Amino acid sequence: MTIRQTDFTLPGQTAFYRGKVRDVYTIDDQYLVMVASDRISAFDVVLPRAIPYKGQVLNQIAAYFLQATKPLVPNWVLSHPNPRVTIGLRADALRVEMVIRAYLTGHAWREYKAGSRILCGVPLPEGLKEHDPFPRPIITPATKADEGHDEDISRQEILERGIVAPAVYAQMEAFTHTLFAEGSRMARERGLLLVDTKYEFGLAADGSVVLIDEIHTPDSSRYFYLEGYEDRQHRGEPQKQLSKEFVREWLIAGGFQGKAGQLIPEMTDAFVDSVTQRYVELYEHITGQRFEPAATTSDPLADMEADIVQALKRLGYP
Repeated sequence: MTIRQTDFTLPGQTAFYRGKVRDVYTIDDQYLVMVASDRISAFDVVLPRAIPYKGQVLNQIAAYFLQATKPLVPNWVLSHPNPRVTIGLRADALRVEMVIRAYLTGHAWREYKAGSRILCGVPLPEGLKEHDPFPRPIITPATKADEGHDEDISRQEILERGIVAPAVYAQMEAFTHTLFAEGSRMARERGLLLVDTKYEFGLAADGSVVLIDEIHTPDSSRYFYLEGYEDRQHRGEPQKQLSKEFVREWLIAGGFQGKAGQLIPEMTDAFVDSVTQRYVELYEHITGQRFEPAATTSDPLADMEADIVQALKRLGYP
């Protein structure tokens, strides 16, 4: 069974927001209950079919990395009461996504191939091929849109427009490099290269910068297999990836890039199954753990709500 959306009424609930993938409940304006659905998006559009187990995979990969990196960068998480659910402290989200890239891949490659040599204010070297590494990782921020497309933006524009205060942005940059270095180290230990990813930050009640949302999942990150990377690059062959990029490539091949008038190709059962398999493969590869699907019951939504209510009771909400 897939879970495309939730519609809970939780103790102390003061707000609700449905994102592209997650349903987010605000509790008493100080906690967040984040449910990872099985929705899948690409080019900032939610696709018509949900992907079995995707929400569980996303939530458990994020939990794995958030726990591992908490000693390095403070984050919002308090508990994971259900395989699809994370509960944590609410923070005021900063309206900038910190995208960091170590390789010329995906959006960066499409811009480069079109002739651009500056991305988000960052100069790009001449003579690179698709999937070549940059001399050092680069940060290419994007504005955070509630609806529609996120847009590239430079550090200078962010500061000039007052989207984020200079000191706060400097902390976001520092945290981004720290998280990417640790994520890259953890990936390499598992035979993977962390190609690019994005991080989101917020301001806690005391004004400090904290990491929010997910990290290093297939929805927010791209991985290459380390073994054979250099040989494939030397021969000009496609890299073996673990990411959501294959979904974007499938959409592009079907004539869809999220632009007006374009139609999403038919998502067949075979294609949906292949997406599930890729998500599970990444979970098992990056964590070194076997994926165990959550137990199926007659009413998984009721079970999830009960798990959340029990967790909120421990926070003092009857």
